[in-house]
Amino acid sequence: MFFNGFETFDLDVGNGIVIHGRKGGEGPPLLLLHGHPQTHVIWHRVAEPLARHYTVIVPDLRGYGDSSKPAGLPDHSNYSKRAMALDQIAVMRHFGYDDFFLCAHDRGARVAHRLAMDHPGVVRKLMLLDIAPTLAMYEKTDRRMATMYFHWFFLIQPAPMPETLIEASPAGYITRTMGGRHAKLDVFDPAAIAEYQRCLAQPGAAHALCEDYRAANTIDLEHEQADRDAGRRIQCPTRVLWGRHGVIERCFDALAEWKPLTIDLDGEALPCGHYIPEEAPDLLLQHITDFMR
Repeated sequence: MFFNGFETFDLDVGNGIVIHGRKGGEGPPLLLLHGHPQTHVIWHRVAEPLARHYTVIVPDLRGYGDSSKPAGLPDHSNYSKRAMALDQIAVMRHFGYDDFFLCAHDRGARVAHRLAMDHPGVVRKLMLLDIAPTLAMYEKTDRRMATMYFHWFFLIQPAPMPETLIEASPAGYITRTMGGRHAKLDVFDPAAIAEYQRCLAQPGAAHALCEDYRAANTIDLEHEQADRDAGRRIQCPTRVLWGRHGVIERCFDALAEWKPLTIDLDGEALPCGHYIPEEAPDLLLQHITDFMR
């Protein structure tokens, strides 16, 4: 149904991690990374049009979809965005790409932030969808943000409490989390929802999801603080897009937060909520084709 003309891959990227995904099209390489609580299927409305102009690679992040879901280490380092970024570099190098375009949403955008920061020269151009930097978001959390993004603080609780609750109803977690935002559930393809539910019901999936967020609240903050202290910036052109009806618009000044971390920045709010690839695919396609020239 989705990704016509794409091939499926399962790549061993080292340390026992297998990354699942799809690859299609021809032209310059474009890596697309998804967010929580989803999989690479978030790109189903844009991948085929993009494949007319790019070699499009859409993996599942470590811990999500059909990629490996290792048990979290005590310091959560195997779910750090640094580790998850290295997974994606290995995927791209497997296909022969030492540098590439990168567009990423939500958790994937946090991986993309780390990838671009840690590996200057690898990302030709970077597009980040509906996030502010993790450190800035934690530092500036207020009652409104904590209420709207309650899952940030639920998922970081010690195991196994959040895992137990998610595993009691993984399908319900998907519909409550995604349906509780601006677009509700009507905007999503039912087959995509079913795929997200299938993947979250897999053994270890709830734990992996929590470990992603536990890492964000610990080791990822250490990495971002080190960047700030050293004055490091993302070296490639960067475009930030966010939903006008989402948390980023309501609680943060996205461009102001990203400006100190970049050398070449632009961006704007789009007339949608959080799930830009599924809520506003045509606008996103326009931005990608304009920006990733």
